[in-house]
Amino acid sequence: MNMTLKPAFGLSGSALKVIAMISMVIDHIALYLMEYGTVLYETMRCIGRIAFPVFAFLIAEGFIHTKSRYRYFFTLLGFAVISEIPWYLLNGADGTHNVMFTLALGVATLMVLENLLQRSMVLGFLWTLGMAGLASWLGVDYEWRGILVIVISYLYNTYAHFFPYSRGMQFFCTFTLTMHYGVIGAVMACMFLYLYNGKRGFIKAHKGKYVFYMFYPIHLLIIYEILIFQNTIIVEIFFYNKNYLTTCFISTYNYMI
Repeated sequence: MNMTLKPAFGLSGSALKVIAMISMVIDHIALYLMEYGTVLYETMRCIGRIAFPVFAFLIAEGFIHTKSRYRYFFTLLGFAVISEIPWYLLNGADGTHNVMFTLALGVATLMVLENLLQRSMVLGFLWTLGMAGLASWLGVDYEWRGILVIVISYLYNTYAHFFPYSRGMQFFCTFTLTMHYGVIGAVMACMFLYLYNGKRGFIKAHKGKYVFYMFYPIHLLIIYEILIFQNTIIVEIFFYNKNYLTTCFISTYNYMI
């Protein structure tokens, strides 16, 4: 008999998406707009670490319930390509790629893994390791850990009857893989995932789901515009002060003469 941990009340998939989006925005505001090393910066980054484990879990859930795996994959891939523009504007050519590529690779991993597990667990294991290695080689966000979190979320949901306390084991594995990016954030993410009630929630139409996909590149672009504005203001203040000091120096010099 499968024994699982069940919360007294729960959060729908839609609620988890909103929580993950808010967490992601807080994380990116700190990363790109805040001063590194401050208490506020560190606090916001901790909150931001909630986002990916929740998104990875929801991607696995979406894969299980979607009517078309191929459409699911190509939708994620399409938005990954679109998101690469604001990602490049913010990060430059640093060899990394946005998290939508990680999610798309995760879905591609699950598409093949689903069939391989019917033949051999060894082949499924090797395929997963290969895709995790590919993620690291490509430099996608969260690299190999991101792929493994998605796979673990899928396995513990699809094959829950094989694992006693499957949800607890899922959270333990998720925490172990994501604690690298922040222990507090990983703990909070697992707490939110524990409250998941298995319901879709208020986002039911396909258009509603696309809004969430579009949100990622749009919020990166907005942050980039704010960063440009912030840097412009700093430059203007610098040159204003420089010109002001130069004027004062010249006036003082002329007065002394």
